[in-house]
Amino acid sequence: MEPSAPTQSRLSDDDVQVRARDVLRNMIVQIPNSVFGLERQIFIGDLVEKLPMESKIVLRAYIDSFLLRMNVISASDIDFGGYGSQGQIWYRIHGSKRPDPTIDKLTFDETNILIQSLLMVRQRQFLYENRNIDFSYMIQDGETMFRFRADAYLDLDQVALNMRAINQSIRPYKAFEFHPNVTKIVSLAHTKEGLTLVTGITGSGKSTTLDAMIDLNNHTVDGHIVVVSSPIEFVHRSDRCIVRHREVGRDVLSFKDGAVEALRQDPDIIVIGEMRNPETIMTALEITDSGHKVFSTLHTASAVESIDRIIGEVPPVEQERVRNRFADVCRCVISQKLVPSIDGKRVLAREVLIITASVRSAIKNNNTGEIYQMIQESGEMGMTTMEQDLKRLYLQKKVSLENVMNYSNNKKRMQQLLGAGAV
Repeated sequence: MEPSAPTQSRLSDDDVQVRARDVLRNMIVQIPNSVFGLERQIFIGDLVEKLPMESKIVLRAYIDSFLLRMNVISASDIDFGGYGSQGQIWYRIHGSKRPDPTIDKLTFDETNILIQSLLMVRQRQFLYENRNIDFSYMIQDGETMFRFRADAYLDLDQVALNMRAINQSIRPYKAFEFHPNVTKIVSLAHTKEGLTLVTGITGSGKSTTLDAMIDLNNHTVDGHIVVVSSPIEFVHRSDRCIVRHREVGRDVLSFKDGAVEALRQDPDIIVIGEMRNPETIMTALEITDSGHKVFSTLHTASAVESIDRIIGEVPPVEQERVRNRFADVCRCVISQKLVPSIDGKRVLAREVLIITASVRSAIKNNNTGEIYQMIQESGEMGMTTMEQDLKRLYLQKKVSLENVMNYSNNKKRMQQLLGAGAV
């Protein structure tokens, strides 16, 4: 579901603001004071739908001016609308989210109208029914295409919006400096099957890592990659691989449907954007068990937590079967965080678990508590704990001691690694 700004001659930001404010004022006077809550949003949606195309273009251009500013100020996210924003436009820059004092405040109804103007009729209906909708959005600015991942939702009866800028280029796989053993696991040239998980909290760069893995295969192996995501972020141009992009809600009904349907499309690699529920987790394990290579993501902070989460998502009577299947099909878990760096930006810290025979045995025997020690002692194989990687970044003078401690999963172990004198 990807609305895009209609083709138009680019107006100056001042002209856009004046004309957009006029459109907004004319619309707001038509909204009865007696209409509240969801009914007010539905009324606004009807007004938006009846707008002349010229007015819709002006409103889109006004929003686009906020989004294009992201590229100028190096912002990763924008938030506005809803009670929490208090009429301001908020940007996240190098991890910190703040309101922009240079942009005039907007009323609730102004942001309600602006956000709803980004949606198509069916998308607005979905928002009213589910109180939330994920979609993608793009802007063509001259020769440059800017794409965004968006989430619209209700905040105390008002419509709020978050948009995340999608990288215009892929970070090269080599820049991640993964161990050769990890590269063999993720490359179709070396390994034709198995599950690779990239995990981390929201905003930890999982999609960037996943795209680098897709890009590596796209340029080095002859094959077919099917990407099922919600929404599609970076669009890969087919090179040595045919790369199919299937957006949930737009090209396919669900992650499960996309994964199952991909089996009939002669794939070499199936990318499941997120294993967000038990149904998708079970499907991912099943299609990997059928001999396919699968990449996916999970919202967990460590490799061991990822294993426990997957097993814990299914009913107790199913857990032993899932535990055994996961141990058999998983090849690698990469858990990552973006840590504030000393230069005011952010740097990637990661934990890498390779599923060896001993790790597989620990999973099957429900002894996942032993795995952290296995990671810690297997650096020569390409494994590293989050704490070991944070220590590496600290010794390279890339991150502060305070952030090393703040972002570690095991603070006691972090202190031991740094030595008592360092803390």
